[in-house]
Amino acid sequence: MTGTRLLLTVALLCSCTQLLADANSWWSLAMNPVQRPEMYIIGAQPVCSQLPGLSPGQRKLCQLYQEHMVYIGEGAKNAIKECQYQFRQRRWNCSTVDNTSVFGRVMKIGSRETAFTYAVSAAGVVNAISRACREGELSTCGCSRTARPKDLPRDWLWGGCGDNVEYGYRFAKEFVDAREREKNYEKGSEEQARTLMNLQNNEAGRRAVYKLADVACKCHGVSGSCSLKTCWLQLADFRKVGDLLKEKYDSAAAMRISRKGKLELVNNRFNSPTQEDLVYIDPSPDYCLRNETTGSLGTQGRLCNKTSEGMDGCELMCCGRGYDQFKSIQVERCHCKFHWCCFVKCKKCTEIVDQYVCK
Repeated sequence: MTGTRLLLTVALLCSCTQLLADANSWWSLAMNPVQRPEMYIIGAQPVCSQLPGLSPGQRKLCQLYQEHMVYIGEGAKNAIKECQYQFRQRRWNCSTVDNTSVFGRVMKIGSRETAFTYAVSAAGVVNAISRACREGELSTCGCSRTARPKDLPRDWLWGGCGDNVEYGYRFAKEFVDAREREKNYEKGSEEQARTLMNLQNNEAGRRAVYKLADVACKCHGVSGSCSLKTCWLQLADFRKVGDLLKEKYDSAAAMRISRKGKLELVNNRFNSPTQEDLVYIDPSPDYCLRNETTGSLGTQGRLCNKTSEGMDGCELMCCGRGYDQFKSIQVERCHCKFHWCCFVKCKKCTEIVDQYVCK
């Protein structure tokens, strides 16, 4: 009996360790500041061995490109902020938890929300690395070498220091996809379906950044006459990337794994997704109640809009449980006046407003 108990205990520990390992993610770089290379202390442990959430392949890339890790962390942090902005009025609001999984068990479900999270995270890395190249922060890349656009007027110069989207895209693909490419699941299995889903959504996120990058120009000439222009490639504001991916989230395609080990549409009446589209394999939970199994935090205590009929309205946000009303004091700047020269002086106005929270 003692031997049997010992075996069961060991098996349970192994399974828990595997679950914990699977839950870890490079997203945790957003929660734990990464030391810059110039801050490394002689005799200290190598930085890559100290970073949580990296897969073996990502750890190797970290060792080769240590100076990139700061910007991967920045990209992940920007992605989380954008996710929370885009879902601020939804039941699931991209909340983070205090461990290396960042978003908790909810990411175990291959839902639309998970699809968006993977896409915006990959986009965040492309964005951060591309900009770091332009700013001369990385030794392996510099300004963009994108060819001159054919529709650019002849007398405009092409050659300002642009964001290096090509390098950002390539590096993000190598780093972000490394975890998925290390896995070797049985063809046609649920695990393989999830891996393919993650890879598809990572690619959609990277392509969103690439697609929205555009030409920016600066005027030159006497007294700003703009007789000459210098142009370069510039990243779009990350909010535009988030908006585009939110649209992709709303039109995401439901998929399943075929016996041949490829994702296929659940409903063939819809068009097949392109590389720019998001896909999911599991239905979303309703996120109404706290559920330790799914990782849902529920909507109890969330603010809602009494007059809205949308997802932020009290009826939908509170899932029919009702809501409580309370009054709060808001302080705002008001009666602002411009004084010569040159500052603006404002008064502070207080207002008592009604607010509503879900029961």
